[in-house]
Amino acid sequence: MKQHRYRITVEHLQDPGGNPVTRDPLTFETGNHDDLFAIVERMRGRGDFDAATATSLAVGLKLFSEVMLENRDHPLFTELQPHFKQFMKHLKKGPATPDESSPDPETP
Repeated sequence: MKQHRYRITVEHLQDPGGNPVTRDPLTFETGNHDDLFAIVERMRGRGDFDAATATSLAVGLKLFSEVMLENRDHPLFTELQPHFKQFMKHLKKGPATPDESSPDPETP
């Protein structure tokens, strides 16, 4: 399968106490069948999350899903695959919106 190629770099900036961390960054190359930049823009455009959260979700999801796709017969993914497919269908439907059938809490 033809893939886009990416170099991913993760830098540990600080620990939970706010202290700076000096550690070499994690850097690796990987492929993905999708254009990650286009996916990030679509995720940001949904309006579900702020830009940083949408980016984190999009990149993490696409990295994970590509590994799962390339290793679909691995037993680690057996139980997750049907749920993941359902999640992706739900995600691709578009932005989360309030349930139109529920009553408006502002209406007396």
